[in-house]
Amino acid sequence: MSFELLGLKAELLSAVQAQGYTIPTPVQAKTIPVILEGRDVLAGAQTGTGKTAAFTLPMLQLLSADSNIGARGRAPRALVLTPTRELAAQVAESVRTYGKNLRLNSAVVFGGVGINPQIDALKRGVDILVATPGRLLDHAGQGTVNLSKVEILVLDEADRMLDMGFIHDIKRIMKLLPAKRQNLLFSATYNDEVKRLSDGILHNPTQVEVARRNTAAETVSQVVHPVGQTRKRELLSHLIKEGDWQQALVFTRTKHGANRLATQLLQDGINSTAIHGNKSQAARTKALADFKKGSVRILVATDIAARGLDIDSLPHVVNFDLPHVAEDYVHRIGRTGRAGASGVALSLVAHEERDLLRGIQKLLGRDIPVVEVEGFKQDSGRAHSQTPSGSRQDRRPHDANSKGRKPSGFGNRPSARSFEKKDRNYQR
Repeated sequence: MSFELLGLKAELLSAVQAQGYTIPTPVQAKTIPVILEGRDVLAGAQTGTGKTAAFTLPMLQLLSADSNIGARGRAPRALVLTPTRELAAQVAESVRTYGKNLRLNSAVVFGGVGINPQIDALKRGVDILVATPGRLLDHAGQGTVNLSKVEILVLDEADRMLDMGFIHDIKRIMKLLPAKRQNLLFSATYNDEVKRLSDGILHNPTQVEVARRNTAAETVSQVVHPVGQTRKRELLSHLIKEGDWQQALVFTRTKHGANRLATQLLQDGINSTAIHGNKSQAARTKALADFKKGSVRILVATDIAARGLDIDSLPHVVNFDLPHVAEDYVHRIGRTGRAGASGVALSLVAHEERDLLRGIQKLLGRDIPVVEVEGFKQDSGRAHSQTPSGSRQDRRPHDANSKGRKPSGFGNRPSARSFEKKDRNYQR
């Protein structure tokens, strides 16, 4: 199927072709015609499958039908909510790219930067507004944005917004919107909280699911390297140098850990920088730009970067620390293997993280291959369980000579509410 068959107008087709795209992805092929019909949509799709264009293209077409588009002082007619600044910036860029041949105005508002330029942009008139919840409510509280004319609402990465504790902000925003509107909810993972949110917002939605829920893209090769906690940095440097990695995104659990690891890699002669919520927006933007253009080899990040990073042909993603919430693993490794390209996701797993690994494998519904790196093997007391879940043996360390057996089974996954630190201020 080609984009021409989806019912898009010539101006949009021209913009799509200018980006080098000729064939829509499955989520685009399934959602664009439905959105153009004016239906509500609940879409589940893995990261890297083109879901931003899946809602941006039909949204642009529907809004461009108004002869009064781009009028000065116009209130937003479409609102896209995202959980992070980086994702908001990416969506806003997509709106500008695909809508370059249309007379539609757009703006993006998020925290960490001055609010006055955003106020000026809103005063000039906006057809499409992309926003993080906290900063949008700041504008609403100051009376600088009018949401009563919104015709299309998009919740992008809805699961992440819920994980970050934005449910109350979302409910407050819903009260500012007109009751009659088209609603589009996109999520890479789907749990009970997402279902409750969708039930309260969507009206008789068309459900689109292009892959089994909560799975990683098939283009991503996954592997676990068992290693002692104190030797993780040594192993990472070894892998980078021995494999001659030119670019890798490395995830740590904490901001302090990201800073420390980036410094240690620099000491190892590996050009690295860190990105996390304590960094200023200018520093975060520069770090991403340097990484994308290749002047920085390794970008060390917290889960703030698990969404919204769209890097062409990123070859490696490394979980230096496993996430406490299993769904975050899917989002992290979704930074590679995007748009049909192949990628490798490596996890450096210490003995203390074996239960987190079981939770991730339970979510994925399959084992992740375990490969020991010569010289970094754990001793027998630190090795991973290799027996199926549910047996009495699945908590016993396996024999050091059991190399080659299947990976560990599954255990109980820690809950998001138990471990997720509600660090939301940086998104305002």
